Amino acid sequence: MEPAARVISTWQQRSFAVSITTIIKMLRGTHRHPANRALHAAGLPFYAAGIVIAIGHFAAGGAGTDLFLGLALWSLAVAMFVAGHAIEGNVKSMTPILLFRLFKRSLERNLGGKRVHIASR
Repeated sequence: MEPAARVISTWQQRSFAVSITTIIKMLRGTHRHPANRALHAAGLPFYAAGIVIAIGHFAAGGAGTDLFLGLALWSLAVAMFVAGHAIEGNVKSMTPILLFRLFKRSLERNLGGKRVHIASR
């Protein structure tokens, strides 16, 4: 492996490790209330099943699985997650929002400190 490739590979490994530890810290910090944890634990199987059923619907060409059931299970799980965060009082700190902020911060850091603006309409 060339020295430049080795440096890039090492940087990617460190970056990945830092990202994983940052994500774990974020998850621990936004899932403290027991009701939020319980709703997430109960909703996670519905979330996974919904995604698997929806993907199975498209993979099987529409035969064998019910797309509506997959979407309903997934929606139920998301509602449970939002309810948990509402109970905890941190709806704006839900995982997708925090991951987006982490990604945006990483982009800003890697672009030499330039601010990244995502246009919203």
